[in-house]
Amino acid sequence: MFYFSKKLYSCTTIFMVMFVLNSGCMTASEHRADIRDDTGDRVTVGKVQREVKVGMSSSSIVEILGSPNVVTTDDKRREVWVYDKISTERVASSSANSLFVWGPNYTGAASSSQRTLTIIIKFDESSLVRDFAYHTSRF
Repeated sequence: MFYFSKKLYSCTTIFMVMFVLNSGCMTASEHRADIRDDTGDRVTVGKVQREVKVGMSSSSIVEILGSPNVVTTDDKRREVWVYDKISTERVASSSANSLFVWGPNYTGAASSSQRTLTIIIKFDESSLVRDFAYHTSRF
């Protein structure tokens, strides 16, 4: 009887380990959603739409968006700032699924996406925003 109980305990342990290993799997999209952090000081279209206004000073723009990637001047020697943001997101996951101890089935998923955001801010002679535009894409 003691031998049977020991064998039963061993089978139960193996079953529990297999259950835990199989239940922790997620797809690449689930993994991306789990680790994605869209909070913080990230420059977004929404941030531009909410916070950038005509008449703002250049120092206010730097507080909101940070330093520009490119600073040029137009034909009247007024500054034009360009923010060009590109982000690439890659997520990969793999898992081993099996109903039996022998022959695990390894599966995997991967995805990649890119986002671009270009912001152009035009200043007047007094270094105040006179116009701004933006363009975003995701592929």
